[in-house]
Amino acid sequence: MEFSVYQPLLGKYVSKLCYGTLTIGPLQRNYEVSFGALLMEKAVGMGINFFDTAEIYDNYGFFKALLEKVPREKVVIATKSYAYDAVTARESLDKALREMGTDYIDIFLLHEQESIHTLRGHGEAIEFFQRAKARGQIRGFGISTHHNAALEGALKTPGIDVVMAITNAKGLGIADGTMAQSIPLLKALKARGTLIYGMKPLGGGHLIASYDEAMAYALGLEFIDSVAVGMQSEAEITANVMTARGLAVPEDVRRRIDETERRLLIHDWCTGCGACISRCHQKALRLEKGKAVVDASKCLICGYCAGVCPHMCIKVI
Repeated sequence: MEFSVYQPLLGKYVSKLCYGTLTIGPLQRNYEVSFGALLMEKAVGMGINFFDTAEIYDNYGFFKALLEKVPREKVVIATKSYAYDAVTARESLDKALREMGTDYIDIFLLHEQESIHTLRGHGEAIEFFQRAKARGQIRGFGISTHHNAALEGALKTPGIDVVMAITNAKGLGIADGTMAQSIPLLKALKARGTLIYGMKPLGGGHLIASYDEAMAYALGLEFIDSVAVGMQSEAEITANVMTARGLAVPEDVRRRIDETERRLLIHDWCTGCGACISRCHQKALRLEKGKAVVDASKCLICGYCAGVCPHMCIKVI
């Protein structure tokens, strides 16, 4: 497997691994900017040049710090926003350019699209980003999604250059179907020339126990150009790079990862449906003020609760 492949859309080589930076920012580990940027710089040193973020992750400062150490042309940056019209699209693009300290974004995505209907509802934003692409402010435009219906919508929508979609063996996080249903849609997008990068190969942390099999599955999908993985330590970066290169991960690296203290994170978009509470045999979950709350003293970090969450609010970090 080639670790980096030239992508004409971007005019750059793109690494098979994409560094998903949600995990190191304020919404999860909340590292200091200097430390987060140091991890990203170490990833560049190991061959990763593709980094994914989003406006909501609130970590553009990490990228600004990284670009003070690494030449801009050596890095591929993808970001996402919930912009829905020309005004919010302009605000999102200006914020990304300003806070990262760059004059262009490689890939700009509409975040969490659900179907052809949401795409049509974001038509004004799509037109804005197409104009921004013509001006050279972005190089590729597209969508991120947890929905197969949005993949169908992307096939019907002109100007979608890039798609970020869930690609794990169990289909964890797909809101409206299965991975088996996603595959033909992703293949059709690839046949059309779409750059596709996968996300959640470890199912939000819930497939860590079967890491080798999960990563082999995601990296082995021939229609995927890159796989985005959240990485919180140098050991995790090393393990993922070696795995993507087809090399054996040293036991001391695996041990450092296994010794990492992990916890259950329940995001604030929890709707309080109670499905996770019914699933938890340890009775470690309860509802408080309409949201699920975990009792860490009872939680085994088994991740079974995430499998029944309809909105993928639950992650192991």
